[in-house]
Amino acid sequence: MNTTDTRPPALLGTSGLIFVGILVAAAILVPVLNLLTSPDTALHVPTYVVSLLGKYLCYALLALSVDLIWGYVGILSLGQGAFFALGGYAMGMYLMRQIGTRGVYGDPVLPDFMVFLNWKELPWFWYGFDMFPFAAVMVVLAPGALALVFGWFAFRSRVTGVYLSIITQAMTFALLLAFFRNDMGFGGNNGLTDFKDILGFNIQADGTRAALFALSALALILGYVLCRFLVRSHFGKVLIAIRDAETRVRFTGYRAENYKLVAFVASAMLAGVAGALYVPQVGIINPSEFSPANSIEIIVWVAVGGRGTLVGAALGAVLVNYAKTYFTSGILAPYWLFMLGGLFVAVTLFLPKGIIGTFYEWRDRRNPPPDEAGEPIAEPRPAE
Repeated sequence: MNTTDTRPPALLGTSGLIFVGILVAAAILVPVLNLLTSPDTALHVPTYVVSLLGKYLCYALLALSVDLIWGYVGILSLGQGAFFALGGYAMGMYLMRQIGTRGVYGDPVLPDFMVFLNWKELPWFWYGFDMFPFAAVMVVLAPGALALVFGWFAFRSRVTGVYLSIITQAMTFALLLAFFRNDMGFGGNNGLTDFKDILGFNIQADGTRAALFALSALALILGYVLCRFLVRSHFGKVLIAIRDAETRVRFTGYRAENYKLVAFVASAMLAGVAGALYVPQVGIINPSEFSPANSIEIIVWVAVGGRGTLVGAALGAVLVNYAKTYFTSGILAPYWLFMLGGLFVAVTLFLPKGIIGTFYEWRDRRNPPPDEAGEPIAEPRPAE
């Protein structure tokens, strides 16, 4: 940690400005090339590519949320997929309520799966989801509340390290089993799908897809700026100190559990927003999103891009998911999970600071920065 620089730190830094600039350009160019160019031209971006890129941006926001707690606080959560899925379910419930009489059974209130399962009335926890503002609040409130309750007990009990990782994984596995049940009222194994509209706009229309992509880019920018603000503030310096020497921080009078809890809840809310933007772009949310394997995969994204760099986490999410898209559509599809595992092992052994962390190290070794105001305030942490 830099303790000698007393000048106010830059919020974004050079790498952050480049990152935000790329996202702003993408948020403008991709919709323009999709909506205003002819499908016969080489510049045209097909709608399915727009949705695919939007999905990558949602994953990048999810990776940011993991990097905030893993890279800067040292909390290795293997249950981040649960918060992502809860945000997705909140949005999915809103989208299901918009279907109304256009469903297969034509019921104006009950979603199709409830009619099929012979439900007589709408469960109480579905009330309010016919209003977008209520659903938008629940997108952050549901994962935030779960993180608050879980984190309050875990951090006050001083559960850390591998034990915390195990119980976060147990939490998401328990939710996976619960959401698989038809009597939970969330669609069981099939989940929520067959969405029609969002805010009155056809969810399949090119314009809606382009708008969702632009919103995903905007959410990623805001999420990045929020994370940068947190980690560069006094609050963030305490988080980094907790990561590096929690016992010493406690001896200096800080309540480490409170700092960890705030970061954990903020991270869960970011994941919830990512899930809410993800669902209308892929058209479905089901219990598989709670799978512990998904949460482990998020860790691989962050490790590949660079733990404790923020930009690296987002980059890792995009690169790994592009590779997943490419390799799971051909003859190599059965071997994708082996490749993903091998990638994590290779990064841990040969590139422990990830792509961006290694780049920072190489750059600083060649040209030591005279002014660290725009650079990370802590060294990127190896994936361990």
